[in-house]
Amino acid sequence: MFTESRAQDLLAVVLGIFAALSPLWLVTTDKAMWSLIVLGVLIALTGLTQMYRPTLGTSADYAMGLFGVLLFISPWAMDFTDYRGASWTAWVVGVVTAVVAVAALPTVSGRLHGAATHH
Repeated sequence: MFTESRAQDLLAVVLGIFAALSPLWLVTTDKAMWSLIVLGVLIALTGLTQMYRPTLGTSADYAMGLFGVLLFISPWAMDFTDYRGASWTAWVVGVVTAVVAVAALPTVSGRLHGAATHH
């Protein structure tokens, strides 16, 4: 089920849960709250999907990266940059999620471990 090479999926689950629950302790608007909840849940679900169904390949990693980017741009797109806690949560979780997703891609992972995959 869980291997050391998929530790990034566990990190994604933790990041997603943190983002989804953050409106409980942050001052937010409705747009900020729903952006954090929905994208946080989607990030956590992609991490769980990769942990339990790694045969899905890179599609879940791409989806996780997309959700991370969307979370990163959400303070501007949903106009909640004045709410510092919500904005910083979206920016930090979004960037870390995107980096985790890119690092999980097979080509990148192979290069990071010194053994690039060849087709």
